[in-house]
Amino acid sequence: MSADLRGKWALITGASRGIGRQLALGLAEQGCHLILHSRDRQHTAALEKELAARNRRGLGLAAELSDQAAVDRLVDQALALSGGLDIVYNNAAIMTPFQNDWLATPAEHYRQSFEVNVITPIRITYRVLPVMRARGWGRIVQVTSGITNEPELMAYAASKAALDKFVRDAAPSLRGSGVLMNLLDPGWLRTDLGGPKAPNSVESVLPGALVPALLDDDTQGRLFRAQDYAG
Repeated sequence: MSADLRGKWALITGASRGIGRQLALGLAEQGCHLILHSRDRQHTAALEKELAARNRRGLGLAAELSDQAAVDRLVDQALALSGGLDIVYNNAAIMTPFQNDWLATPAEHYRQSFEVNVITPIRITYRVLPVMRARGWGRIVQVTSGITNEPELMAYAASKAALDKFVRDAAPSLRGSGVLMNLLDPGWLRTDLGGPKAPNSVESVLPGALVPALLDDDTQGRLFRAQDYAG
């Protein structure tokens, strides 16, 4: 059986395009209401209208995810608007420039990558977990990457590896709480991040990307690959 998501509130970071937009549309089909994060409130305006046409609430919030004070404000607003979040997809990420001479990768690339791709998802998780545990239900999905053998993008790859470690070590402590935390690898997709040469369309992230939110058991710390469910 799958969990019934009708009437649940979901926060999606990086919701204005790419994977985030697909997640919003997919969760809306499941009956969710949505908090749509982007850097600029106008970036989700069209998506909000599209969701309204489907009789789903989509509320846009803006925040710069490299600024932890802004992250806290985002979570405060999301909790206030929703009355308590049920689902979180930590989807937003940055990829610093490709380094042909990867041994010369600037330390700042690592700092930027870890701030947005590791510290922010963990901070959001720490903020929403007490609310979910108090209600006895929640789904936290940390979007990771299957990137391998790309030292030219090591700042990005290392940040995703750190996020994986966080989930695998922290998730078992949630057993029996009703709150599940798992990882999602969307696959290599033709998005702004993945580039035009990626083998998979962004639409192929569904339905697999919804699987961690639809779990109706006590699965914790597992990696789900969206492309396993494609086609």
